[in-house]
Amino acid sequence: MDFPTILQVLDSTIRLATPLLLACLAGLFSERAGIFDIGLEGKMLIAAFFSAAIAYTTGSVWMGLLAGVASSMVLSALHGVASITFRGNQLISGVAINFLAAGMTVLIAQDWFSQGGRTPSLSGGARFNAITLPFAEALQGVPILGPIYHDLISGHTILVYVAFLMVPLTWWILFRTRFGLRLRAVGENPAAVDTAGVSVVGLRYAAVAICGVLTGVAGAYLATGLQAGFVKDMAAGRGYIALAALIFAKWRPWYALMSTMLFGFLQAVALRPDLIQNTIGIRVQVQLLDALPYILTVIILAGFVGRAIPPRAGGAPYVKER
Repeated sequence: MDFPTILQVLDSTIRLATPLLLACLAGLFSERAGIFDIGLEGKMLIAAFFSAAIAYTTGSVWMGLLAGVASSMVLSALHGVASITFRGNQLISGVAINFLAAGMTVLIAQDWFSQGGRTPSLSGGARFNAITLPFAEALQGVPILGPIYHDLISGHTILVYVAFLMVPLTWWILFRTRFGLRLRAVGENPAAVDTAGVSVVGLRYAAVAICGVLTGVAGAYLATGLQAGFVKDMAAGRGYIALAALIFAKWRPWYALMSTMLFGFLQAVALRPDLIQNTIGIRVQVQLLDALPYILTVIILAGFVGRAIPPRAGGAPYVKER
């Protein structure tokens, strides 16, 4: 495998890992506060649809991004009301959100655009375009470092850079701020937080809201950055993969980056079956390569990576003592 081919695969890895990373960080905030969120898939899906639909209608990708984030936050609010206010089963609430999004997006898309549950293709200002970083063209001819900077680091959409900047920002928020300390404490021992006079409900709603924002950005990236429009079920299990990556990362931001990059790499390899054949000399079925990320998801969820201990109060509604 030559150097340009390696750069192409790594470039695809970054693009494909971006929505997984955003969704994984979203789940990290929510689960660190004790709210399990199976509904990441549904939030990404509804954000992808509304971002594409509004971007096409208005011609502005930024309006589409706002619409995608807003729609995701609406579903996050529903999940918060069901699991925090009414103390319902968090897993059932998340599954219901996934079903709701899967059906509603196709229904509305067909009613608005009559294209079989998809939106028209986006172009121009209705989608995110690649950004050329400073000095990328000038450094292109420099051996090794030039192609890495020009072909791998430069040339992505703004949401890719936002996703990767969210990793150190998430680490700083969770482990270097009072808000992050309280958020993690709510996921471990909400009674102690309540005793200290801090609102458990308020912190958990804040975590759910942050989760809604990040999944909204992830869904918007799918429809307006990675692709040029919405198609039925375009999330394609990425929400579940993000949850598996979160378990693999043991609820830590930097590990989340590494785990989502692993899943992104498997998806990138699936797009280049010729590389596998040329590398190992064996012809591999394309269907098997496409299934690799999902196979790894099952393995991780089955506990292959060892015992991953979630926040102790995760999944349990908090009932304040009288």
